[in-house]
Amino acid sequence: MPVVPTSHGSDVHYRITGSGPRLLLVHGSTSDSASNFALMEPLLSQDRTLVLPDYAGSADTPLPPGGELTIGMLADQMAAVVRATSTTAVDVAGASLGAVVAAALAADHPELVRRLVLVVGWARNDDPRQEMALGLWRRLADTDPRAYGQYITVLAHSPEHLAGLEPKELQALAEAAEPTEGARRQLDLDLTVDIRSRIPRIKAPTLVVGASRDQVIPVHHARELHAGIAGSRYAELDSGHNVLLEQPQQLASLIDGFLT
Repeated sequence: MPVVPTSHGSDVHYRITGSGPRLLLVHGSTSDSASNFALMEPLLSQDRTLVLPDYAGSADTPLPPGGELTIGMLADQMAAVVRATSTTAVDVAGASLGAVVAAALAADHPELVRRLVLVVGWARNDDPRQEMALGLWRRLADTDPRAYGQYITVLAHSPEHLAGLEPKELQALAEAAEPTEGARRQLDLDLTVDIRSRIPRIKAPTLVVGASRDQVIPVHHARELHAGIAGSRYAELDSGHNVLLEQPQQLASLIDGFLT
């Protein structure tokens, strides 16, 4: 797997697949590019070269010295990957915390982003209900790893989607959530997100995608992102927070249509 060094003391690992115009995909917290985009990758790589980095704390990319993460740090890591893999601006799509990082990348490094897609993202974390939901998930990471996986599985998916799974599939989904040290640091970052000052600086053409059944990041946060980004487009899918798993075909179609 290729590696690019960064100024924050951790080398970023990434993969490249497909052919065509470049699309950087930024995964969500407590996950990595391989698992987050497993269903999206074959759909999007037919007509595009996908660049799939793992930011600090995910897969083989280590946490920085001290372990603390910031949005600016992760945006800088993504910028380093873009510069290492392309001589021109690229399209960028991010989901969940990946959407927050992608938005910061577009604000902090506008010369690197051609078009931008933000899926189930958010700009602030002063919503008491959201703070309670994410805070409980973070505490479970320290106290009850099994409950940690079960809790986020129930929270991140719509009831209809989970009800359609076989018991073994549901169990495997919950067991896949592992509270690693990287996941803990990323959850700490989830709880402090505030990119409101960056939003007006996003100039790239932008598509914001919300999920109407999102219980992790309620859909009004996606609508606020859309309202704050001048000229952005908005689409909403009937899905829980993990729209990459619940609605991959529909999401890929939205992304493809916008980028094309």
